[in-house]
Amino acid sequence: MSDIAEHTAPKAATERLDRVVIRFAGDSGDGMQLTGDRFTDASALFGNDLATLPDFPAEIRAPAGTLAGVSAFQVHISDHDITTPGDAPNVLVAMNPAALRNEVSRLEGGGTLIVNEDAFGERNLTKAGYTANPLDDGSLDGYTLYRVPMSSLTLRAVEELGVKPRDAERSKNLFALGLVSWMYTRPVEETLRWIEAKFSQKPQVRDANLAAFKAGHAFGETAELFDHPYAVDPAPRPPGTYTNITGNTALTWGLLAASQRSHLPLFLGSYPITPASDILHELSKHKRFGVRTLQAEDEIAGIGAAIGAAYGGSLGVTTTSGPGMALKAEAMGLAVSLELPLLIVDIQRGGPSTGLPTKTEAADLLTAYYGRHGESPLPIVAAYSPSDCFWAALEAARIAIKYRTPVILLSDGYLANGSEPWLLPAVKDLPDLSTTFATAPNHTTESGEEVFWPYLRDPDTLARAWALPGTPGLMHRIGGLEKEDGSGNISYDADNHARMVHLRAAKIAGIAADIPEVMVSGDAEDAEVLIVGWGSTWGAIDGAVNRVRNQGRRVASAHLTHLNPFPRNLGEVLRRYPKVLVPEMNLGQLSRLLRAEFLVDAASVTNMRGVPFTAGELERAILDYLSSHSHGSEGIR
Repeated sequence: MSDIAEHTAPKAATERLDRVVIRFAGDSGDGMQLTGDRFTDASALFGNDLATLPDFPAEIRAPAGTLAGVSAFQVHISDHDITTPGDAPNVLVAMNPAALRNEVSRLEGGGTLIVNEDAFGERNLTKAGYTANPLDDGSLDGYTLYRVPMSSLTLRAVEELGVKPRDAERSKNLFALGLVSWMYTRPVEETLRWIEAKFSQKPQVRDANLAAFKAGHAFGETAELFDHPYAVDPAPRPPGTYTNITGNTALTWGLLAASQRSHLPLFLGSYPITPASDILHELSKHKRFGVRTLQAEDEIAGIGAAIGAAYGGSLGVTTTSGPGMALKAEAMGLAVSLELPLLIVDIQRGGPSTGLPTKTEAADLLTAYYGRHGESPLPIVAAYSPSDCFWAALEAARIAIKYRTPVILLSDGYLANGSEPWLLPAVKDLPDLSTTFATAPNHTTESGEEVFWPYLRDPDTLARAWALPGTPGLMHRIGGLEKEDGSGNISYDADNHARMVHLRAAKIAGIAADIPEVMVSGDAEDAEVLIVGWGSTWGAIDGAVNRVRNQGRRVASAHLTHLNPFPRNLGEVLRRYPKVLVPEMNLGQLSRLLRAEFLVDAASVTNMRGVPFTAGELERAILDYLSSHSHGSEGIR
């Protein structure tokens, strides 16, 4: 046991909390994402429920010390179930003046503010736009301020290791991690093992980081700056094996599971783009499961290769974000015409164009619906939490394979980078996605000849036959020109075109009979308003609805995973309630679809700020809507 592990159990009286929200903020090069991630992992191992919100700029190296370069990581840990990374942080760790200026408005009134006072020199204050030092001018009197000389204490801790001052100063994030780990009685052994493993090839860097972490932990314990440490007990959970998982990792594992359960090799054709690139990185590690990944030269090549792989009998997948969806549009139309299984994974981000690459948004719903030429409907599935990305990937693959159709799977930057504990499912409990390939002729011509008709459809699903290239006797045409119903021959016949358009649409519409009905939670019988959500708004809606119900108002909620087709009972559910409110990370795209499809007066609560809704924001929006119904709030239309 390490020297500091022996002191993990605090000597001072420990105050127990049911939850705490901590936000680490500093320069892009200060390692705030790593610091928050390590605190998260320690809390997950300890058994807390948790949710995270990484929040960082798009620039790899924004100008140091400026507001544009601030990188933050928010983590919410609790001794009970939670669904969001929290509204306002209880604790803010600010590594420099820019981080303080950028983030302090988020901190709750009276919250704990820990600053690296070494960084508050004149130059850094000027870069951050301060004309006076906020640590001295009284502007922070509304918070509990702790001034900690993290840089100098880190340098002192590593000075015997012979590390260059500039390199030593980079370890100050581990000092902050050690200090906060002491404050919230986090287990330290796993963090120490992680440091040793990560920097094993650079012994001096490893030793400096270990020294910094231990110094921060010892500072908390011995400096008598803090009254006492805090503890957040583990959350009760069903027995099993858990892991802390991000949305992108969960989605990747869902694709792997779909490949294994369908017995189809998995092929990913992808062009790297934030925030979807992690899926390419993770899948490339799993060749042993028959995965093949191609880093294509552009978005069009990525989806083109995936379509080719599907034609060859693989589970074809392409991933993208933002403008990549637009570039793939033509190829998506080809996939619609070919009627082959294909997954198009869109990790949504702020747009249009390059937009906000590292900020979240969910404004691609109408693109998913209509972003192709011609009548080309596609099934749309959306994940609602980081761990749900696993199940959404499985469901998207199930639909794609069963109905021989491209499927659009929507996630977003918040889900992709956020994390939560997840109970690993047993492989035997996952759905069987097995399919069959055509192996023999399936049609007899009038002359009695047995032939293969690639567009001969299953009468229940309208899915066409799937024949592997090279199968004897099953040669067939492929391409974007219209196919003759049944034979698949090229056809310019007007009636045939109309028939094929209707058949493709009927196939997608028929999926409604094969997906679950939408469930209503809360005051399902007599709610004053139904809150309808999709995607990553689920956590904030859940928290907001509970808060409003606790105030005596009757509220119900429904969350959509299947966005095309909609669940078959959705219209009846919507018409059951006098008011319908739709929170969205766009300007009202789902509400527009609901109004057009079901003729209901669905109002929108919109958010286009690049950060997810908080439960508090939606709580106020629901109460405003119920009290006035005047649409007076800025975000309600």
